[in-house]
Amino acid sequence: MKQHIRTLVLSLAALGALAMPALASARDPALDHSQIIVFDAPNAGTASVPECAPFCGTQPLANNDEGAIVGTYTDANVVPHGFLRTPSGDFVSFDAPGAGLGANLDEGTVAVAINDLGVIAGQFEDANITFHGFIRYPDGSFVTFDAPGAGAVPGQGQGTLAYSLNLWGTTAGIYIDASSVEHGFVRSPFGKITGFDPPGSIYTFVCEETCLNAAGEITGSYFDASGVEHGFLRESDGTITSFDPPGSLGGGGASINEEGTITGYYADTQGMYRGFLRSREGAISTFALTDPATGAVQNTAVFSIDLFGAVTGVYVDAGVFHGFSRSAGGKIARFDAPGACTSCTQGTRPSTNNAEGEVVGWEADANNLLHGFLWIP
Repeated sequence: MKQHIRTLVLSLAALGALAMPALASARDPALDHSQIIVFDAPNAGTASVPECAPFCGTQPLANNDEGAIVGTYTDANVVPHGFLRTPSGDFVSFDAPGAGLGANLDEGTVAVAINDLGVIAGQFEDANITFHGFIRYPDGSFVTFDAPGAGAVPGQGQGTLAYSLNLWGTTAGIYIDASSVEHGFVRSPFGKITGFDPPGSIYTFVCEETCLNAAGEITGSYFDASGVEHGFLRESDGTITSFDPPGSLGGGGASINEEGTITGYYADTQGMYRGFLRSREGAISTFALTDPATGAVQNTAVFSIDLFGAVTGVYVDAGVFHGFSRSAGGKIARFDAPGACTSCTQGTRPSTNNAEGEVVGWEADANNLLHGFLWIP
């Protein structure tokens, strides 16, 4: 499915019935030895095939503070379905109304975000290859929607993609217009949808999963007419502030917590990726992991920040993704999911963390098939 889910597979690579969960510790003794649970959605496909590669298999995208996990999986017929993994490890598979279910067409449903009430947001692609947003309630009922101005030219992958959801039921994401240009949107709990673009934007991207907080603040990135990427913060009253970390050659927000702290990643003047933290007041600090043996700076990308300021993301070693969690105080734990390919770019790829510090994401095995993981500190 053309999910428009950013994975950094290309950009960083250029730089260098219910399955029983498997319990294991990270394999390298130099890495963190916290508990990692590896899992697959029931009925997930067991092979990576061209129609869905490199996203075949089970791909968790978000967790909430209650321990529930949502994401998507492709079945043996290359049909994507949404899933909910409960805190007890049970799975619920679902398809949004109107989702395309044709074999080998990679259409279907992607669950992208979940709030602490168990409400899920995401997108589905119909048989015309057009995206629509959805909200799924804990009773299994759905609301589907389209942003005003969203394109619907058959076969062009246009439409509405919901990426983030807050506690009050407000949803944010992007819509792709009839000219295939991306814009941001926010949808109120009552269904009012407002589109937006930062001043000077020719391409607006609201980041995925945890990019809308309870105050209604939204973060992401946009490209200007010169092709330079910038971060943005959109406040609940519609005010938009652009920002760039010091020395940035391009980057943007990847997550915002309830305190209004934004995290993300950017490319510096040496072409290295680094993480950053931006306070609600606008102060920006930056960091990157270093090789423990040589002290060399490693490409570092941050994807999520929790309530207490802990962040998670990837660092890149020999062209392979590895997971890390960084506490608010700066303490770093590194980890690899058991079975992760040591020569495949995706390797171990965290997605979000919750208030307990638990990290969910996916790993790619030696056959480039994805499996979900839960890292428990």
